[in-house]
Amino acid sequence: MTPVSSRGALRAGDKVQITDPKGRLHTIVLSPGKIFHTHQGQLFHDELIGQPEGSVVHSAAGVPHQVLRPTLEDFTLSMPRGAAIIYPKDAALIVGMGDIYPGATVCEAGLGSGALTMALLRAVGTTGTVHSFELREDFATLAAHNIDDFFGQTPPHWSYTVGNIAEELPTQWAPESVDRIVLDMLNPWDVIPAITTSLRPGGMLICYVATVPQLSRTAEAVRNSGLYAEPTGVESLVRSWHLKNLAVRPEHRMIAHTGFLLFARRLASDTSPMVRHSRTQTGEPDEADTAAWFEPEMTAESLGQRTSSPKKMRRLTRDAGARRRVNNEQTENIVD
Repeated sequence: MTPVSSRGALRAGDKVQITDPKGRLHTIVLSPGKIFHTHQGQLFHDELIGQPEGSVVHSAAGVPHQVLRPTLEDFTLSMPRGAAIIYPKDAALIVGMGDIYPGATVCEAGLGSGALTMALLRAVGTTGTVHSFELREDFATLAAHNIDDFFGQTPPHWSYTVGNIAEELPTQWAPESVDRIVLDMLNPWDVIPAITTSLRPGGMLICYVATVPQLSRTAEAVRNSGLYAEPTGVESLVRSWHLKNLAVRPEHRMIAHTGFLLFARRLASDTSPMVRHSRTQTGEPDEADTAAWFEPEMTAESLGQRTSSPKKMRRLTRDAGARRRVNNEQTENIVD
């Protein structure tokens, strides 16, 4: 199987995104002799193959349609997913502020539906490695279908393990051999002691959490480990703008809070964190407040995170697998 192309003229086997005048999006895989039926007339694949990317083509009814290859954002926001995905705005911060570079070795926990994994695989390139850990086998299977569908094949520099990263990472990776560790899980503070030995000095721990209590507990766990520089916490809010003539203004809707990101650099094993000087607080936290903050067990339900039922996961996995098989069969037929 050959991977889909990402530049040049549109070719058979390419996944393309078709936009009609009303902004409706359709994603198809180009295959000789096929016809795509829209509400505004037929589009013949043979007329799309060979066109430059970004062309405007007309249906049999004369309605114009714009044709582009889908971006990673387009794909991840429309793919089947059982777990909530890390949105592109947060994935971009993880790759950028996390300094994930070509050739890096990256381990992640919380494979979910595979959205972040795709961004990581692109960032490390074919000379790097991404290994994912996922507790739920149904999530791992769905993510594998989505990743295969996006890249046109299973990337050779990606692998995954169904299991707990705290138990599995130290058995699969030598001490201080991993460049970046990304945690997308309910309780990252519980696994920090076990995974830190695999992270190289100067490497980076990146944690994605949804709520303020999770962010606070993670930051305290990082500090208490004595193996990291002072952590940094950030949140991104993305607001689109309406652009039409002189009516330029913010859109009424925006992608506001999706999660918090914590970044921390690993220190050498034989050193101690540098203590930062800051103004002394005027008072100590009340013991009752501290207990209320740190003691309750955190679950997906208590944090307001929706989980997919086993029945829904089976349906999503079937849908993703069917999409992957159809795309693979079309590509194989084209190659043959």
